[in-house]
Amino acid sequence: IVRANVMITVQDLTFEYAGLRALDNVSFQIAHNTVTALVGPNGAGKTTLMRCLCGLEIPVSGNIVIDGIDVIEQPRRSQERIGYLSDFFGLYDELTIRQCLQYAAKANSATGNIVDATELIAESLRLETRLDQRVGELSRGLRQRIAIGQAIIHEPKVLVLDEPASGLDPEARHDLAELFKRLQKTGMTLLVSSHILAELEAYATDMLVIREGKIVEQRSLGVRASALRRLAIEVFDEPTALNQLLSEQPKISNLVVTGNRILCSMDGDDSQQSKLLSELIKADMQIVNFSVIERDLQQSYLDSIKESKST
Repeated sequence: IVRANVMITVQDLTFEYAGLRALDNVSFQIAHNTVTALVGPNGAGKTTLMRCLCGLEIPVSGNIVIDGIDVIEQPRRSQERIGYLSDFFGLYDELTIRQCLQYAAKANSATGNIVDATELIAESLRLETRLDQRVGELSRGLRQRIAIGQAIIHEPKVLVLDEPASGLDPEARHDLAELFKRLQKTGMTLLVSSHILAELEAYATDMLVIREGKIVEQRSLGVRASALRRLAIEVFDEPTALNQLLSEQPKISNLVVTGNRILCSMDGDDSQQSKLLSELIKADMQIVNFSVIERDLQQSYLDSIKESKST
């Protein structure tokens, strides 16, 4: 069943290499106009999953629907709606940037004026002054931009990128993050894998965690995964009394004392957090800071992997 506002639906997807099950009954949905970070350890199945989504691998079983089209039954039709950048992108070194982009447009059945589309893509990637340079003469960062240009010149609805920032310098990575945010604003849906979680955090709206060929977790990065939150509480003087009081609270755990500051986990909502603060003040604790430490993408990922190992 394809729900409203869903761009990608994967159901019971299984893929096997000789003697290895790379994807094991994988199911998930990705909403339209989101940027999903696909994360997991090496060998987890990220690249295999992406290649299946793009119709480049045929699974043993399962279904993939992108923009209402069955990828397995109609791979060519679905590929007109998908842009794909592999981790080892291929470019023709003897062609110019202009020729590469125009070739990609024609190969992907781009509609409209290809010459105009080439100019627009080159401008968006800051390549407009280099259109007649040969690709073989360019740096890796510029080649990466060309590869992305080839992936989006036919205006796909879905963009799939496998380690797009690999080998790029910090400035190029920043430019790439800004480009992805611009693409999302145009209505595009992105699925991006990377080992650099801090980089993904700059633009990802959702996270999909895969481990040993199975989906471990999927969630929006804008919503806390559970009621468990991490608190930072700092007092004016030494925190012995505060530590004792917190340790007696049934919903408080994982206390860590660092100087005058205590980190702890609290299982509760905003009202319970407010109640805790009131109790600390009534107990004459000299509170100078009381705040929630939001989990970043890396911590969310590590928590997901830790939970999957314990089950």
